[in-house]
Amino acid sequence: AGNAIDIQMRGSADGSRVWFDPIGVLISPGQLVRWTNRDPGNSHTATAYHLANFDRPSRIPSKAAPWNSDYLLPNETFSVTLTQPGVYDFYCVPHEHAGMVGRIVVGTPNPSGWPYDSQRTGNGLPEIALKAFPPVEEIMKKRTVRRA
Repeated sequence: AGNAIDIQMRGSADGSRVWFDPIGVLISPGQLVRWTNRDPGNSHTATAYHLANFDRPSRIPSKAAPWNSDYLLPNETFSVTLTQPGVYDFYCVPHEHAGMVGRIVVGTPNPSGWPYDSQRTGNGLPEIALKAFPPVEEIMKKRTVRRA
């Protein structure tokens, strides 16, 4: 299903900003996604938005398995293989309120089947996190979306 996609966990030198790079990616079903903590000053997680993970709202396809990397120290990695087409939103547990979230689109989801979009509010997510998600349409067009 193609090569692994690497998503890095980053942070500014003074620790005032944290982010995933890229923040949005388009992949094929069955492709491996690997997160690597490249932030020397922080531990991070790659955690799917799902009720099974700290009672967070589910923002992955209903048939997909949720994941939680646990805390990754600098240079540690975590991987998952995503097989169900759809939109997968994930976050860093200690940094969700800093807007450290990301979005993976697997395959070509049916727009009428999307359970949410980046503009929808509510569901208990912090406003900063909701605003950080790149629109699905942008990910579909560019394939990779990096922070501005």
